[in-house]
Amino acid sequence: MNDYRRIADLVAEDIASGRLRPGDRLPPQRAFARRRRIAPSTAGRVYAELVRRGLVVGEVGRGTFVRAAPPPSGRALAEPATAAPVNLELNYPVMDGQSELLGNALTPLLRPDVLADATRTAPAAGTPRAREAVAALLARECGGGQSGAWSPAPDRILFTGNARQAIAGALASLSRPGGRVGVESLTYPLVKEIAERLSVTLVPLASDEEGILPAALETAHRRAPLSALYVQPTLHNPTSLTTTGRRRQELADAVRHLGLPVVEDRIWSFLHTDAPPPLAAYAPERTYVVDGLSKRVAPGLTVGFLVLPMPMPMPMPMPMPVPTAVQTPVPVPVPVPASAGAPGTGSGGGHVAATLRSGGWTASRFALEAAVRWIEDGVVDRLVAAKRADAARRQRLVAEHLDGFAVRADPYGYYVWWELPPPWRADTFTAAAAERGIAVTPGSAFAVGPGAAPDAVRLGLASAPPPDLAAALRTLAEAARHG
Repeated sequence: MNDYRRIADLVAEDIASGRLRPGDRLPPQRAFARRRRIAPSTAGRVYAELVRRGLVVGEVGRGTFVRAAPPPSGRALAEPATAAPVNLELNYPVMDGQSELLGNALTPLLRPDVLADATRTAPAAGTPRAREAVAALLARECGGGQSGAWSPAPDRILFTGNARQAIAGALASLSRPGGRVGVESLTYPLVKEIAERLSVTLVPLASDEEGILPAALETAHRRAPLSALYVQPTLHNPTSLTTTGRRRQELADAVRHLGLPVVEDRIWSFLHTDAPPPLAAYAPERTYVVDGLSKRVAPGLTVGFLVLPMPMPMPMPMPMPVPTAVQTPVPVPVPVPASAGAPGTGSGGGHVAATLRSGGWTASRFALEAAVRWIEDGVVDRLVAAKRADAARRQRLVAEHLDGFAVRADPYGYYVWWELPPPWRADTFTAAAAERGIAVTPGSAFAVGPGAAPDAVRLGLASAPPPDLAAALRTLAEAARHG
């Protein structure tokens, strides 16, 4: 049973000792099987185990290679994974004067009478004031009140410690262990980590320049039923793609036809001022919207939002015909809205709230109170405006210093997707960047499924000071051109 693991241990020792060096190509599996006198199926399990350990990476049509460096965990985008002087993995924007803005709004919370209330526990549904404030914030950013826009109902909003916990809570409530969730073929690394912890299989779905292909979603669901679809339709991380309005409508039609729930991740969407409405505007009864304040404000004191789907309206029953001899009309029952009851408990919301509580994913009351004040005092709106302008400035640096390379970017985004020129591979370029004191994220961190790692890196633009960012981009461009 464990023979393949023992063989994988031997290969791992060769890598650790330097007998197999970064970038070395392993023999084809059949040749490996002959050399080790094992079955080809066992060789396949050995290679899969080495991939699982992060020691090698498989590339379609090229083979299996020893990694240039230990792979960053999914947490690399949330925590510094390196001591490199310029970290283009970490991606949290901080504005000049931000601390003063945040501190002024927090001052009232430090009064003893207010602090006593703010340090109590909070339910998943938060407080009425918090729900109203967040609903208003999201409606402003999504054109609430305009035709085709999206205005979330306050009683559909739940709160978590951060957006990652909102994703985990949504997926845990929608998919049982062993379930399948459709995702873009390149996805947020922490979703991969969450799926692994929940024992959920992520199913990569093909996309084009407009977004996920509805036909790919339908094919995957026919092959084996999906539990849900997770998408980032606005400023997709890592590619910066924004799904077109037409494709959003097609996806909404597809999930409605298939009966699939959708988890829409909008954590970076606040940067985009003219994106189509959220997918929740096209399929409001199917879509769980994930958002939060970590990117708008700061990661250290933040709150995540999980907006539940709108309840399906109950059809009005047809009145029964009344015989002419009977003059008393037959009463027609009035349907009770599915959202009746406590906030966040109707139409499946109670199950989601219970999942958040059992996972320890609900927001702290202090963070919730701080968020309310930042929203109501206009602090969040001012920071959002500043970060939009900052992202545009940083994108101009990319356009200047990476001109001529295959870079996928959006003028609103805080990251770019760099498809490397040959002969560079993502792992070797990541190692070369590290040698120059720059941390980047290889494409394998985002790839779903074996053999799908592209020769590309993601550059996070938000955290480095602009002069450091410009110098790092010049250095990376020079490395890419000349090695």
